[in-house]
Amino acid sequence: MLKGLLMPLLFAAVLLCFATAMDSLDRGREEENRRQLEETLRRGCVACYAAEGMYPPNLDYLRERYGLQIDETKYVVRYLAIGENLMPDITVLENLP
Repeated sequence: MLKGLLMPLLFAAVLLCFATAMDSLDRGREEENRRQLEETLRRGCVACYAAEGMYPPNLDYLRERYGLQIDETKYVVRYLAIGENLMPDITVLENLP
């Protein structure tokens, strides 16, 4: 009787641990993707500065001239250009559903 009850509980515990691990992996992957997008934006700004002698005035400039693509359904990008010779302030946040 006890053995019949223990097996389903053990199975449920293993399933719960597996689901928790998968959720943790997904969150880690999403954070890494967000970080990579932010790094790509910074590299694009540096490439623009190296080629043109100024930082891009806005994100559209990077899109048009450097082929930058942002999945705006997943991310919100705050891009604050301070001046032509100062690195813009870039923040990438995950867009909540």
